[in-house]
Amino acid sequence: MKTLTAAVLTMVISLSFLPQHKAEAEAQSKLYDAAKLRKVDQMIEKDIAAGFPGAVLVVVKDGRVIKKKAYGYSKKYDGNTLLSRPKKMKTSTMFDLASNTKMYAANFALQRLVSQGKLDVYQKVSAYLPDFKDRKSDPIQGKDRIRVIDVLQHQSGLPASFYFYQPDTAGPLYSQERDKTIRFLTQIPLEYKPGTKHVYSDIGYMLLGCLIENITGKTLDTYAEQELYKPLKLTHTLFNPLQKGFKEKAFAATERLGNTRDGVIHFPHIRTYTLQGEVHDEKAFYSMGGVSGHAGLFSRADDMAVLLQVILNGGSYKHVSLFNKRTADLFTTAASSDPTFALGWRKNGSPDMEWMFGPYASRQAYGHTGWTGTITIIDPAYKLGIALLTNKKHSPVVSPGENPNVFEGDLFPTGSYGSVIKAIYEAIE
Repeated sequence: MKTLTAAVLTMVISLSFLPQHKAEAEAQSKLYDAAKLRKVDQMIEKDIAAGFPGAVLVVVKDGRVIKKKAYGYSKKYDGNTLLSRPKKMKTSTMFDLASNTKMYAANFALQRLVSQGKLDVYQKVSAYLPDFKDRKSDPIQGKDRIRVIDVLQHQSGLPASFYFYQPDTAGPLYSQERDKTIRFLTQIPLEYKPGTKHVYSDIGYMLLGCLIENITGKTLDTYAEQELYKPLKLTHTLFNPLQKGFKEKAFAATERLGNTRDGVIHFPHIRTYTLQGEVHDEKAFYSMGGVSGHAGLFSRADDMAVLLQVILNGGSYKHVSLFNKRTADLFTTAASSDPTFALGWRKNGSPDMEWMFGPYASRQAYGHTGWTGTITIIDPAYKLGIALLTNKKHSPVVSPGENPNVFEGDLFPTGSYGSVIKAIYEAIE
């Protein structure tokens, strides 16, 4: 890693690529190898030429944006019809962050509440959600012992998911109403004995969203937008954007035929049109009104650059402090039972994580992915933040009748992330 001046190390992130002075240009040139960084463009553009829909990449290094570029198309299809004039991707295009919502909405909110002394992650969940308790009919008991940190580390015993919106699978817990779903969430039975293994869980983060709402007295979107994004002057990071003045054309499209997986899935009120500006996630859209701790947040590259820098700064940006460094450090500490799980974040704690972090990330690196095609990486050792936002699900399902969750976009190197992340590291070493 090249030596940098103290002035560069402390410089606040800039959202411009064009240095205003020669000295700034020279300082920025020391941050990366421009020729190697262009190879990242070539990799993604090769995938675009072969059919990958689109992407926006933003890279933050030592307090500067060193890369911000759009590739391909924000919308290629209307239904299953290929557009004669696909809509070009822009760096301003907004994306459905999917499970990155867990980090940039729920985790940010939780860290703020911890810093303010309003939340103790070692306290039991039932202290904040009194209805979270075992029912006599539950085959596995133990909700009364589950702590907030157990949910954050995905070892609470809660299942990975629950299909509230499908009456044939949800049974008496069927719900396509937010208030009803929130009541049902605390009734979801445990799937395994708490603390015995790690199972990545949307249900856990849905509960954490409800916990935030109980503590603050505000819905998660209101709290996040007022207490987190507004102080940072982020105007394009929000839930339910189409209800708040944004137009469909501002967004990267996701699934071509709603939630039908090219026509093979059906349930009441299922969307069948191309999704653009509406959260893709079924639990978030149908059962939580678009606002949930596990999915529902939209953002764009410029806003993501700021959010990445907040994390790299330990909870602050310019004159805004969202949470303190002690809390930030706690949330990025690996679980003793599995070094790849922190509090919500996934960590580069094992060779098994190379698919996500590539081979060159430090052991300090952590990040998260989103089902729609988003990944963020934060590596304090390199003062590096990466947000690769793609709409890889805006492509045909490979084999609808066999595995309806695999899309053509998933099969490209850009859609599996690791090779792009690797190339970025090669450009900064």
